[in-house]
Amino acid sequence: MAMGGYKQRLKFGHHGGNHPVQHLPTGKVLITAQNHNYHIETDSLDPAEVEITYLSLNDKSLEGMRLKHRPVLSVQFHPEAAPGPHDAHDIFSEFFGLIRKP
Repeated sequence: MAMGGYKQRLKFGHHGGNHPVQHLPTGKVLITAQNHNYHIETDSLDPAEVEITYLSLNDKSLEGMRLKHRPVLSVQFHPEAAPGPHDAHDIFSEFFGLIRKP
């Protein structure tokens, strides 16, 4: 919402494990744990400022993004929960890389 995104309630909230999410840059699918009822409409974000990085394969809702001009990223699921065998550990590596940059 800080980037001008519009919040919308999901028809069916995302709760529990086994939610498939696709990492758009690589096409890799992660099995995630989630607990939320809202999402940001992807069309409401400025593509010059925001890169959509993850989408839900169940309903195509936004599950992750990063800013193009600042070291900021976010996901809408719980990467530490690892319902799949450490599916989301790459997110932590990416985050650590951002905070290590001078």
